[in-house]
Amino acid sequence: MSKRLFVGNLPFSLTQDKLKELFSGYGSLGETVVVTNKFSGRSKGFGFVTVEDDSEAEKAISEMDGKEIEGRKITVNEARPFDPDKPRPPRREFGSRGRFGGDRGGFGSRGRFGGSNDGNRGRGRFEGRRERNSEEKSDEDNFESEE
Repeated sequence: MSKRLFVGNLPFSLTQDKLKELFSGYGSLGETVVVTNKFSGRSKGFGFVTVEDDSEAEKAISEMDGKEIEGRKITVNEARPFDPDKPRPPRREFGSRGRFGGDRGGFGSRGRFGGSNDGNRGRGRFEGRRERNSEEKSDEDNFESEE
């Protein structure tokens, strides 16, 4: 029977080949995975190793847990399946704002970048100018017609 081992606190520079090399002394290995960020490809600092023999897996846990690799003490234990019903710790809040940036607004209605509701009243940057230009033209038309 095989055991899947969780290996945590890995150096970010560690590759799958290097992880396989570290555990190769503990019998035949099945799958070896270093979990990476899907966008950057950078290691997330943990991985999994499948050891085919249970006694060799226990030996790997006892000898490799706490071992220092590239200046970091790794954690090795038997992997547990993810339980989606297990309660998770609450997310951190950054002040009472509820979001980054506070009340600075965004790419909104005040000129180029502000967020207040004066000025163009929610219209885009150029729409207000076009309307003003059309109003000026209509005033000029009225002035010419009075003469």
